[in-house]
Amino acid sequence: MVLARSIARVLSRWRSSISSEQPEHILLGRKGERLAARHLARNRHKVLYRNFRAPGGGEVDIVARDVPHGELVFIEVKTRSSEEHGRPLDAVDRKKRRLILRGAMAWLRMLDMPDITYRFDVVEVVMTDPVEIRHIENAFSLPDNYIY
Repeated sequence: MVLARSIARVLSRWRSSISSEQPEHILLGRKGERLAARHLARNRHKVLYRNFRAPGGGEVDIVARDVPHGELVFIEVKTRSSEEHGRPLDAVDRKKRRLILRGAMAWLRMLDMPDITYRFDVVEVVMTDPVEIRHIENAFSLPDNYIY
């Protein structure tokens, strides 16, 4: 047991040293995702998974359940230090939406595509003082011609 604790301490220090060496925009994004997850939990969402990466490509920042409505929610978090160059939502372009859709479809396939209601949201986090967090429900939808 003592050996396990000492290994855990070493790994913790190692992870901390790695995270402090990461580029500033990566650290900003991670902080935004933590704030978004906390915001969602306070607003009756159950966070099921963070940073889902589909085996064949595709990604979803947060997979959650909207508890009052019973919907599965695939959430993209966009964090910016300011809105000087536009809203964070503007960065969720066609290419980014395609990655999110691929990740969401992989998640649904893992569930054997049950008859479940789902939606695609975006959470904007703007690191001003105070921090602004905006949850945009149904920010985009599955295109009619989308084949999965």
